[in-house]
Amino acid sequence: MPDQVVLREELSDLHTSREFIQLLRTKNVNVSRVKRAMQYEFELESLQIELVKLQRWIQDSGRRVAILFEGRDAAGKGGTIRRFIEHLNPRAIRVVALPKPTDDETGQWYFQRYMRQLPNRGEIVFFDRSWYNRAVVEPVMGFCDPDQYERFMRQTPEFEHMLVEDGVEIVKFWFSISKEVQGARFDSRRNNPLKQWKLSPIDERGQELWDDYTRYKERMFSLTHTSFSPWIIVKANDKRAARLESIRYVLSAFDYTGKDKSRVSVIPDPGVVGRFHRSARRID
Repeated sequence: MPDQVVLREELSDLHTSREFIQLLRTKNVNVSRVKRAMQYEFELESLQIELVKLQRWIQDSGRRVAILFEGRDAAGKGGTIRRFIEHLNPRAIRVVALPKPTDDETGQWYFQRYMRQLPNRGEIVFFDRSWYNRAVVEPVMGFCDPDQYERFMRQTPEFEHMLVEDGVEIVKFWFSISKEVQGARFDSRRNNPLKQWKLSPIDERGQELWDDYTRYKERMFSLTHTSFSPWIIVKANDKRAARLESIRYVLSAFDYTGKDKSRVSVIPDPGVVGRFHRSARRID
């Protein structure tokens, strides 16, 4: 406690950023790391202000927006969604993370339970995994049969075309990570009692089934990347960059009121986020 009091007094005596940096150096603090963290927090807060403007505009204009977050386990989807919604009006957003289907739902058309979750007028819905479970996770893990999988792959472009024609605006993110980064994040979850709940038996098999995930993922891109509903690839080995640039991408996609008064760039870094293109040979 005395050390905290002394530090507060030292901070209160500072008058310039140079003095602040000098103080950090006397405490053997990595100044570059602190500067990067401060820049990240500034950009995140500035982008979240823009998200509030965007949400207000979506409410006023009655638009319907669905944002899908897909990717391998531990790719950072949930953490990114939390940064998206942190300061948004909870009455006009929903986060959808559906559990395994019930017995009744397994007897329904596959898309039926997702249709119930689609956005209403003036609403943004964030899908923490979506109908694309059937494109990758389910066939890899044996949760659907080949006929169900092939039917899904045929129907998905038509399903999304109907949604877009009806006015639903869809953003489809794929968070791309390397096998090494996924393994490191699994180890972090395994060794951190506050994160162990994130690790499921399916996650544990992610590394040994890596190539199977890759094969199904590449076929998903090939058959469901369309002009009206493209896949947006986010390089997510760097969690902070992935969060900032995915927010920037969404902001760049809409001409919302007040966009021109942003205090931070809303143009995404093409080195981190961009449309899938068929000439890309390796994505995670």
